[in-house]
Amino acid sequence: MLELPVIEVGSGNGEYGSDKPDPHSAFAVPHSAAQRRRLPKWLKRPLPSAGMAYTSDVIEDLKLETVCESAKCPNRTECWSQRTATFMILGNVCTRPCGFCSVPRGKTEAIEVDEPERVAEAAKRLGLEHVVITCVTRDDLPDGGAEHFYRCVLEVRRQTGAAVEVLTSDFLGNRAAISRVVEAQPDVFNHNTETVPRLYDRVRRNAEYQRTLDLLKQVKDEAPHMGTKSGLMLGLGETADEVLDVAADLREVGVDMLTIGQYLQPSPDRLPVERYWTPEEFDEIGEQCRRLGYSLVASGPFVRSSYHAGEMADVLNQSA
Repeated sequence: MLELPVIEVGSGNGEYGSDKPDPHSAFAVPHSAAQRRRLPKWLKRPLPSAGMAYTSDVIEDLKLETVCESAKCPNRTECWSQRTATFMILGNVCTRPCGFCSVPRGKTEAIEVDEPERVAEAAKRLGLEHVVITCVTRDDLPDGGAEHFYRCVLEVRRQTGAAVEVLTSDFLGNRAAISRVVEAQPDVFNHNTETVPRLYDRVRRNAEYQRTLDLLKQVKDEAPHMGTKSGLMLGLGETADEVLDVAADLREVGVDMLTIGQYLQPSPDRLPVERYWTPEEFDEIGEQCRRLGYSLVASGPFVRSSYHAGEMADVLNQSA
């Protein structure tokens, strides 16, 4: 079984997230409990390089959103320095009140019809060979934004010839919407499970565990050749046994690739970290998941759904 190497992180301490807490947030906690917890020594990211400014300029010039910025991803410095980013379509306002995510939520805006062309142009300027497109959840749209996803995939492929990976919402289980994205023939179809079923009400409100499994099964049923992928974040109170149960369920519906990373609280008004899993624990849980038959498992503190996504897809293709 092939494994994507987990990044080796340096020593030192640091704090993650600098936003002030929103006292009206459903997740707000008393001031004494909301103090920033000192991060373990293995949680440290590299300093930016010149490439980061170039990536930032492209994103700003084309007026695009990225999950790197909106979700305060700890890997942004590394990825942008290497001139890669994960594009976030359908706006920058989400309709779901998830407890872990810093993407703004509230009143959504109209879809920008020229966004597929701008995403493709950005991918071309950055020289991307593997393009990851994700989205905010748009429960306000009849198809959840599936048609827009379809257009983005086709336009990126037309302009760049790059491989395309989609990281979608659950479309409220709308099978026709899911099928429409599958029709675009993305190289990888990713949908995150995020956490274990017991924690869904607190972590991933308005989502359903079975709905996630059904979506991933539908994709594999409709396109057996298409790589499927899902991700979990640890540190919200789950147990190792619960994680392995989810991994088994995902494998049962045909998921090929699994990512497992550490949850980091993006701002004080989001859910706090219950525990930091050590690199050794990530190695162990990753190895146990590989025994379930995945083509690839990436497990480590900084692993995210789209982190080194191109390398993961290459390994999947080599093992096919």
